[in-house]
Amino acid sequence: MFVQVNAANGVPVYDQIARQVMFAVADGALSAGDLIPSVRELAKELAVNPNTVARAYRELQGQEIVEAVPGTGMAVRAGAKTACRKERRDLMRRRVHDVLREALGAGLPVDEVQTLFESELKKLSKGRTREKTHDQRD
Repeated sequence: MFVQVNAANGVPVYDQIARQVMFAVADGALSAGDLIPSVRELAKELAVNPNTVARAYRELQGQEIVEAVPGTGMAVRAGAKTACRKERRDLMRRRVHDVLREALGAGLPVDEVQTLFESELKKLSKGRTREKTHDQRD
């Protein structure tokens, strides 16, 4: 499965699970109608309490990303991809905003913050391009 959790990163595990499912939908790795693992199955795979997975799934249901399919399990809802892309973009915008606010609050000049941001983005973009090229060769 595509979900990995890190209990030490400061983000609640249920939120990590919900975000990763949402990001998988946004990326197209999960499509409308696709089943997600059962609570018990994912809890065992991640070695977490089933209540943690159940909470993540309740969050996803509340956001209308997944729905219960009687006798089958939980499936990605039609139209979820658009909502997931928007939520992913909003989450990233908030995180970038927080980092920029911290940098400016620490007294860094705007031009230095912009240079740092652009430099890091360029590095990450190059690495991502290399990853895609490598994946295409495999």
